[in-house]
Amino acid sequence: MATQVLAMWERLRTVPGGPRLFSFAFSRRAPYFGSIRPRFVQVSPNFAALVLPKRRAVQNHIGTVHAIAVCNGLEAAMGALAEATVPAGKRWLPKGMDVAYLAKSTSDLTCTAETDPAAWTVGPDVPVRVKATRDDGTVVVEGTINLWVTDKK
Repeated sequence: MATQVLAMWERLRTVPGGPRLFSFAFSRRAPYFGSIRPRFVQVSPNFAALVLPKRRAVQNHIGTVHAIAVCNGLEAAMGALAEATVPAGKRWLPKGMDVAYLAKSTSDLTCTAETDPAAWTVGPDVPVRVKATRDDGTVVVEGTINLWVTDKK
């Protein structure tokens, strides 16, 4: 059975304006994500991607996308992936984030999150690989967000 997030993505992804409507609805559900105005481009089990637009509201004093805004984009991608992937009867919580800042964020960024399917069946800890990439293909941030997956009460 598809989760609500995955079902909504599948319904909206092919409709004109559907991905933007999905992105807006996702940000309404978790309001803090609205601060970066994510534009989801893919949501599927074990993978999600969004575009984090470079705009003044997310820039730092040197005109690049602020590191915390980038982490917010990575967490939004991870959240969509987790909602699309979590097995029935399970719930997830972020446990920690470990990222490396590799280059300046001088353009819109594509934030991706990816897991191995087997990771969801092994134990309570699920590592999610995250990456933010500039328009020119340069990886600006990469790392891991660890999830704690437990039975629903």
